Amino acid sequence: MTLANSQIFKTDLGPLNPVWAELILGVVLFGITFLILAKGVLPKIKRTLDQREDAIEGGTDRADDLRTEAARVREQYEAELAEARHEAARIRSKAVEEGSAAIAAARAEGSAERDAILATGSAKIAEERAAAERALNADVDAWAHALAARIVGEPVGADRA
Repeated sequence: MTLANSQIFKTDLGPLNPVWAELILGVVLFGITFLILAKGVLPKIKRTLDQREDAIEGGTDRADDLRTEAARVREQYEAELAEARHEAARIRSKAVEEGSAAIAAARAEGSAERDAILATGSAKIAEERAAAERALNADVDAWAHALAARIVGEPVGADRA
């Protein structure tokens, strides 16, 4: 076969001279292998690579979406928290005002009650004092006459008669 090959190429390359049968068989086998890889294996590899790329890019996109959503939720939370703090401050202020008003009302009521008790007590004391003075004045006169009679030794005043 080497003679047949050397006549086609007109040069003798020695062991490097191609053998046409082997060359054709190699090209056919290469073509079959290429078709098997191109139609069977390479689409599966490409599909897997596309899925990985989609997962990576989709994961990045989803992560960006989640970051954006988290930032939005955080802003909303902070706004609600600020509003709640404002509301709490308003409620505290209102409670302080109501407490001050209740204390003032209780003081006014207590002062009025104290004044009423003092007025009633003063009137009662004045009344009892007047009654005690009347009772004592009547008795004091009699006691004074009796004491003077004891000291002098004879009846004095109304008891003399």
